[in-house]
Amino acid sequence: MHRRAVLLSFFAAAAAPLPPQAPVFESSAGRLKLVTVVAGLDHPWSFAFLPEGGMLVTERPGWLRAVAPDGRLLAPVSGLPKVSATGQGGLLDVALHPDFATTRLVFLSFAEPREDGKNATSVMRGRLSEDLARLSDVTVIFRQQPAYKGGAHFGSRLAFDRTGALFVTTGDRLNLRPLVQQTDNHIGKVIRITEDGGIPPDNPKLEGWLPEVWSIGHRNLQGATIHPDTGQLWTVEHGAKGGDELNHPEAGKNYGWPVITYSREYSGEPVGEGLTEKAGMEQPVHDWTPSIAPSGMVFLTGGRYPQWSGNLFVGALALQHVARLVLKDGKVVEEEKLFDGYTRFRDLRQGPDGSLYLLTDQGAPMGRVLKVVKAAS
Repeated sequence: MHRRAVLLSFFAAAAAPLPPQAPVFESSAGRLKLVTVVAGLDHPWSFAFLPEGGMLVTERPGWLRAVAPDGRLLAPVSGLPKVSATGQGGLLDVALHPDFATTRLVFLSFAEPREDGKNATSVMRGRLSEDLARLSDVTVIFRQQPAYKGGAHFGSRLAFDRTGALFVTTGDRLNLRPLVQQTDNHIGKVIRITEDGGIPPDNPKLEGWLPEVWSIGHRNLQGATIHPDTGQLWTVEHGAKGGDELNHPEAGKNYGWPVITYSREYSGEPVGEGLTEKAGMEQPVHDWTPSIAPSGMVFLTGGRYPQWSGNLFVGALALQHVARLVLKDGKVVEEEKLFDGYTRFRDLRQGPDGSLYLLTDQGAPMGRVLKVVKAAS
């Protein structure tokens, strides 16, 4: 069967209704339903569509699962390094090489066990076998420094830009705030590297900055995507109590944490001096208070949902919805809550069929990949 036919048959055959019945949601794009494409996942964190059909899904306990073109959930892929599956850590994001069809290279971010019981965000790459069973030629191309004993704020989204450089987001590890404003480490940073871990020639060249550091002043970046028209990186990051942020991090800029923020400590006390602006530090494009706990994000293109083409979609963990954002001149001019209160949405992707796919943040067997489809009037 032709590859495209196999791919489309996968999306059609695998989309079974959520038991006992998928609810219907009203939206600006009409009446919508969520149907299950993949079920039985254990705290899935990210997913990526394969060009030959099917997909790869990461599970935080440490498993990379392939889904066959016919919708079958396959055994865990072998060949992965050990992960530190503690707290928020584990196997996290997945991204395919821009020329995956030729290279078969898969990139994975994960909480890596380090010396003395510490851990930190790392990125590995490996070559996926044609039968989707194993990774070979596995190597770690980035290791966040310093490591720390803890289970929080690993960040950990991956996004390839148009040049083939790889953005890697990190977190402040919750208790390493003093390092975020320093430029000689990887704590609370956006990192930009080549596919083999080298330094792209157009990275910022600033005194005192590590050459792989793209931007600083971030708390816990759990969403990243590339704008389909401009090629610009967009990110979301968690605040503490309120103050979640949407940004488009630019080379060599400082996004303020923990010096400026619209967040407060979980106790309700101000963060630091309670500043929301300061010279030399960037303002967010958009912020959320109360916190929605933003995660995966994607720009939708094409005609599957004509009313939404060009909009940005962000998954919300704490407030359990998908935020649809309309941007104009780089600013958010409209926001809509979709699927409000249904579940925690960990990641979002646009499928090869143009549909919006959502990943739930639930343990086995409730972890699912869901497809957004039009409901009957």
